[in-house]
Amino acid sequence: MERRATGVVGARAESAAFNYLTNQGLRPVARNFRCRGGEIDLIMLHDQCLVFVEVRYRTRTDFAQPGHTVDRHKQRRIIRTAAMFYARNGAYASRVMRFDVVAIEGKDPPSICWIRDAFRPDDSTL
Repeated sequence: MERRATGVVGARAESAAFNYLTNQGLRPVARNFRCRGGEIDLIMLHDQCLVFVEVRYRTRTDFAQPGHTVDRHKQRRIIRTAAMFYARNGAYASRVMRFDVVAIEGKDPPSICWIRDAFRPDDSTL
């Protein structure tokens, strides 16, 4: 059975993704943004684009690759949560948004795959 990264393991995966993305030149805006509808792991700026990042971690990939586990339901939740972030943070309202996934696999050392523009709002019916 596939387990979701939670607690200490999830925090480590999010920190690894955060460090990876900042090393790629992205600037942090928020971590673990929560509202009633959901949560976004990382929100970052990439040039003039506001990037909403979902971090997925799996130690084993025989069931599914971590990047493939962001289904339409999860996409819709992230999109709605991003809309709430925009509503609460007017300073970012003029920025173009993008939805990325950082997929982390294995241990010692883990493999990190950054999937830019992993999905779009029109891909998932709201």
